[in-house]
Amino acid sequence: MEIRFLGHAAFELREGATSVLIDPFLSGNPKAAASPDQLSPQAILLTHGHADHIGDTVAIAKRAGSEVVAIVEIANELREEGLERVHDPNLGGTVKLGFGFVKLVPAWHTSTTPKGTVNTPAGLIVGIGSKVVYHLGDTALFGDLRLAGELARSAARAAGWSQPVERIDVALVCIGGHYTMDRFDAVEAARLIGARTVIPCHYNTFPPIEADAQAFKADVEATGVSQVVVLEPGQSHTVQ
Repeated sequence: MEIRFLGHAAFELREGATSVLIDPFLSGNPKAAASPDQLSPQAILLTHGHADHIGDTVAIAKRAGSEVVAIVEIANELREEGLERVHDPNLGGTVKLGFGFVKLVPAWHTSTTPKGTVNTPAGLIVGIGSKVVYHLGDTALFGDLRLAGELARSAARAAGWSQPVERIDVALVCIGGHYTMDRFDAVEAARLIGARTVIPCHYNTFPPIEADAQAFKADVEATGVSQVVVLEPGQSHTVQ
């Protein structure tokens, strides 16, 4: 399974012919590594409704016929925008899809869409291929991050997934501070989650969220819990 960083908090997960986008903020993103018309995902997954996360969801999904998974209030708004293949879980809900599953889990943040729909932010636990990826969304540090592994196991059971889940394979962790936890809090978040690999995101897109990803990498790896892979926009990491 391949993870491509598209800049800010946007990622593409690819397993064979399957493409899944998370938070496709591309138009207006100074760090964007792709344009919306270059992507044709089977599914788009949203953590929350801020403009730098909901991004180009409607345009991409209409063109590509993508399924979209978003918390219920955002899902209702997307249906009003003309999208038909929309799933509307709330926190704790698991959606089974052709490639695997996605479970919405808590994230401590705020969220209102550009159209004014207030919604609750989420993290996303995604099962794809034989791997589990946890996109934390925009969050502050909070103690329940230690439950990520158990939440992944319960999601796999709910989805009837045949793969055993021992721990999170990859955690996509915000480190930019100001609007989310900073790189120092993110070290503790990584320790609590205990993923095999951590990839930092949501930093250096704009001046308020500048952060030293290499220093974050050194601090996390000093704990001995996780490996950190720092990706520049456009770069990919293959999960073995």
